Amino acid sequence: MPCKETIPSFDLRRNYARVEGEIKETLERVLSSAQFILGPDVAAFEKEANAYLEAHRSVSVASGTDALILALMALGIKPEDEVITTPFSFFATASCISRMGAVPVFADVEPDSYNISMPLARDAVTSKTKAFLPVHIFGQMCCLEDISDFLRERGIAVLEDCAQAFGAHRRVGSKIIRAGAWGEIGALSFFPTKNLGAFGDAGMVTCATDELADRIERLRVHGSVSTYLHEEIGINSRMDTIQAAILRVRLRHIETWTEERREAARRYGLLFAERELGEFVTPPAVTEGNRHTYHQYVVRAARRDELQKFLGERGITTRVYYPLALHLQPCFKYLGYKKGDFPAAESLTEEALALPMFPELTPEEQERTVDAIAEFYKR
Repeated sequence: MPCKETIPSFDLRRNYARVEGEIKETLERVLSSAQFILGPDVAAFEKEANAYLEAHRSVSVASGTDALILALMALGIKPEDEVITTPFSFFATASCISRMGAVPVFADVEPDSYNISMPLARDAVTSKTKAFLPVHIFGQMCCLEDISDFLRERGIAVLEDCAQAFGAHRRVGSKIIRAGAWGEIGALSFFPTKNLGAFGDAGMVTCATDELADRIERLRVHGSVSTYLHEEIGINSRMDTIQAAILRVRLRHIETWTEERREAARRYGLLFAERELGEFVTPPAVTEGNRHTYHQYVVRAARRDELQKFLGERGITTRVYYPLALHLQPCFKYLGYKKGDFPAAESLTEEALALPMFPELTPEEQERTVDAIAEFYKR
């Protein structure tokens, strides 16, 4: 059958077209200034993003991976310290722990929210546990109130991996807490495909204290406090001025784009119900109290790989996040985990499928996607 126009999983070109004039004006200003590393735009973006996140203080860095590494460094994580995290996440979540010489300790996830299980994380705590690294996966926050007091009593720091959750928040009682403003420290990514994406690599660390923020600011410039004077050994992780300037433009639109994502997610749910696909496809659950920002719209699908191939043949692009759980990655064999240790995460690696999701996704494209899914299951 002839393919219609391809539906991408994400379309940067459509999004750029909405802010093209603002971006070009901003780039011309930065290029004319000839200031390309740190500078006023970086400082301004830090303040503007920090105000949006409602964090104590935020420090820009070169990438989301660097944000995790610098956060672990600032927390003083040492070789053989244990850091509890999820086996269902992007590789950097666990690899950054290992790069510090520390030990990633995994706890299984919730099958409906895909986030790390707080009771299982609590069970994984030992005398060697120094930090808890939850991931707000796909744009939905973990229920940190279920474990915060327990960790605090034991002096265990919370490092939030917010790479996929910019703009997400959680209501606990009468209080709203934004992703990145809950724990001692948080790590954000502005990779181009993120909800708030740069035009290259960029990241940020949110800090609950000035002491942590001051240390991140030193560590991101080789541990330097002034030119050629180094208090400690850091890394080179400064944000480019161009990226900060672009992010400042895009930050002004983030709420509109987030609500468009949320509307697209609502529409997917209605379409699945109308096509009576509940037997085959499970939409992502939203935990009560959460504002889900849908960095990805990930369903659980029967015969996932066959479905993905079928959709691809019809010009519908989907993604698998993630095909192999972290505890089964060859490089983590030394940790001693085996298949079957984390059944919920392993099940997700076989069933999770990310459908097209971006602010400019049209209702017609969503209908075409869900119609194709219905065709696959009901043929």
